[in-house]
Amino acid sequence: MDVTKCVTTPLPLNLKLSTSKGYLHEEPEFYRCLVGKLNFLTNIRPDLSYTVQTLSQYMHTPTIRHFKYLLHALKYIASTSGQGILLKANGKLTLQAFTNSDWGAGYDTRRSISGYVLLLGNSPISWKSKKQGIVSRSSSEAEYRAMAASASKITWLIKVLDELGVYNLKPVVHNCDNQSVIHIAKNLVLHERTKHIEIDCHFTREKFLEGLIQMSYVPNNEQLVDVFTKVLPSSQFNHLLSNLGMNASLPNLRGVLVRMIYLPPQTIYQMLVEATLAKTTLHNRGLFSM
Repeated sequence: MDVTKCVTTPLPLNLKLSTSKGYLHEEPEFYRCLVGKLNFLTNIRPDLSYTVQTLSQYMHTPTIRHFKYLLHALKYIASTSGQGILLKANGKLTLQAFTNSDWGAGYDTRRSISGYVLLLGNSPISWKSKKQGIVSRSSSEAEYRAMAASASKITWLIKVLDELGVYNLKPVVHNCDNQSVIHIAKNLVLHERTKHIEIDCHFTREKFLEGLIQMSYVPNNEQLVDVFTKVLPSSQFNHLLSNLGMNASLPNLRGVLVRMIYLPPQTIYQMLVEATLAKTTLHNRGLFSM
């Protein structure tokens, strides 16, 4: 695989993938194997979460087009081999959450994408990008489903941190860029337009009243979780990654406890070799242009 050209985002802009467009991949096991490995890598590479969530939707019938976007993601990994989570000692540990959704993003199903990330100090410790189980009828509904999932994760994480001796983290600041969703959480008013998401509304408001979470508005351009819900331009993508605590290399910080979590080079090399073999096989059959 030619990796001489630097790729700065996991997926290209204006991405529209479908199960009904393109020629089927004759050997889908190549695609499934590589996407499965990418899924494993999301444990230490949050920037790959949305890509894996997107590509894994086509595991049953991958097409040549899907495979091309998978190769793009692998080139991105090769171009950012030093990318990792920066963990450093801070004077004060705080827990905060960012949540968002991309309404009706699914090209085939119009299901929305939920995303959230939890930061302990300045480092991400829990994140998710997931297609919602049902179609949301409004952007507020999609956002509220994402917020309920985030609140549920916070509830569990607070208990785990208590067991580890990390206390006084409540209330957790819950950042959202939708004012109407924040209003519903603070002033629960259910009517015909919100009745169908009543359980999520009650659950989130319950956590708000318990003092577990504190609702906060964040501007669109500072919404960190956009990395987990949509394809972004390179400049915005890298700006948000930096704010997430993702660094391309270990900085020179004297007197500060620093640790980088990143992919070992041999893992990246193995994935590139497998992708090259799959690409060559398709080229020999006239299904892929080198």
